[in-house]
Amino acid sequence: MLSEEEIDTLRNKSIESLSMSYSPYSKFRVGCAILTESGAIVQGANVENASYGAGVCAERATICTAVNQGHTRFKAIAIASDLKDEFITPCGICRQFIREFGKDTPIYMFKNGVEGTFHMTLSQLLPHSFGPEQLN
Repeated sequence: MLSEEEIDTLRNKSIESLSMSYSPYSKFRVGCAILTESGAIVQGANVENASYGAGVCAERATICTAVNQGHTRFKAIAIASDLKDEFITPCGICRQFIREFGKDTPIYMFKNGVEGTFHMTLSQLLPHSFGPEQLN
């Protein structure tokens, strides 16, 4: 379980990450913050491309940054968007990408400028998932 302070930090960092979004086509900003097992916070945002399929979601961009910095164990992942009426959830590809690093990872979802938190584990978002242990 995360402390209220850790949740607040993840909320603030994921919302702060919205400013890093490169989304000139959709204008749909997504920010992500990961709290690693070592206590580091890694931030990232979505990056679009004129060839739409070549874009990268915030969750995958942030996980890649974390892995490149030597972090592969995550205590929690947080995402935020500018949506006001609903919480953003990871897309299917991001759910599978997160799964590589743990099926019980808590995911906190926030709205920019709106109070409240939606929280689920990856197992709840991606039940009966395929992961590294199936390849051993």
